[in-house]
Amino acid sequence: MFLRGSAFVFLFVAAMAQSGEGVTAQQLIEKIKTKTGIEWSPTTVDTIKAGDPATVVKGITTTMFPTLDVLKKSVAAGNNFILCHEPTFYNHKDDLTPLEKDDVQMAKLKYINDNKLVVFRFHDHWHRMNPDGINTGVIETMGWEKKLRKNDHATFELDATTVGDLAKLLKEKLKCSAVRVVGDPKMACSAVAYSAGAAGTLTQIATLQRDDIDVLVCGETREWETVEYTRDAAETGRKKALIVLGHSASEEPGMKYCAKWMEDVAGGIPVKFIPCGDPFWAP
Repeated sequence: MFLRGSAFVFLFVAAMAQSGEGVTAQQLIEKIKTKTGIEWSPTTVDTIKAGDPATVVKGITTTMFPTLDVLKKSVAAGNNFILCHEPTFYNHKDDLTPLEKDDVQMAKLKYINDNKLVVFRFHDHWHRMNPDGINTGVIETMGWEKKLRKNDHATFELDATTVGDLAKLLKEKLKCSAVRVVGDPKMACSAVAYSAGAAGTLTQIATLQRDDIDVLVCGETREWETVEYTRDAAETGRKKALIVLGHSASEEPGMKYCAKWMEDVAGGIPVKFIPCGDPFWAP
């Protein structure tokens, strides 16, 4: 009877461990690292931004930006581990120093600490996945799986359309409040490059320079650089256009997909995608 009881206890504990009971934030992060299947960079922004790594994870939120609104919705859902793609504290490295006495930053940090949340950023390695985790979510959302060019993770050969109609489609599918377009809305196009987030001016211009690309779709760009390059390119007679979605809108589908990707990593811990949404609105 004792052996049977011990065996029962062992099986019960093993089952609880398998379901995620007692898994700490740090242990969960190690499981995430393993699942990526890539070498973890020693210099990365993919680190805990706030919270105690020894915290036992009760529920997981995936999101784009860990806004205060998202944090509140996570607490309401019972999720204390926030897996975000972008910064928590208003700069790329989440350096608290520049705004250390700012009321907004202090209020956000206090809310995280008071509710014993752990915020972990998953940016560099999510992009380094093969295929890129963000792009995978975007492609699924747009239904462009069969439009993807061979041996290229972010250029597409779409059915013939116009720049204006493409912009409307992107706005609808990606739930953008406002989309901005540079170029002729009536221009026929089919060759499209998708550049999520903020890839940088030289990368964006290099894409527009390609003869096999009609339209660059990006998250954000400096208006006095890529935008003006596109305007002048069109003026010289080149068949070029730029569609600017906004940073959040361009990448958020990738974090929705991340919730699905996290399910087996979580091992039974509830996982929920909570969108931060497009911060902009059009009057």
